[in-house]
Amino acid sequence: MTRDWSIRKRRPVRRKNIAPLLKTLEEALDIDLSVDGAFLEMAEYGPWQMVLVDKIAIGVEVKNDDGERFAFLTLRGFLQQEDAKKWVEVDHGAIPFLMKGADCMVAGVHDADSSIREGDLVWIRDMTHKRPLAIGWATLDGAELKTSSKGKGINTLHWVGDELWDMEM
Repeated sequence: MTRDWSIRKRRPVRRKNIAPLLKTLEEALDIDLSVDGAFLEMAEYGPWQMVLVDKIAIGVEVKNDDGERFAFLTLRGFLQQEDAKKWVEVDHGAIPFLMKGADCMVAGVHDADSSIREGDLVWIRDMTHKRPLAIGWATLDGAELKTSSKGKGINTLHWVGDELWDMEM
């Protein structure tokens, strides 16, 4: 999927203005972002709202098919928060496909966080190094992702080869 999106309307924000978004993100992933004293910015990236902390895009606000808004970390954000919940581990056979933006098939899933519910945003990591590879929408619950052997498990939204990943801020 090629995106013709660009970062637009980049502006500094005060912590109190994005505190609800950060709190939602911290609670959903059971993490502590520790952004006190950091330079915070918001920007538009296509239909997404980006959160930049010290000029690094660490958070994104996206909408699902029903128009509900969700806050989630970007892949760069997950590099800083490797113990975050909502993860799915894949084997090495799935990595080349994920790096090209393919959806994640359940045959490549090795393990998954049991708190994942169908429709949740999840992050995909490799099973050996625990490094983030992609984020996407879960099509099954966490237990089903581990036990199923056929079908699509995650609709990919953002991946390592994506231009946002490579973009210098």
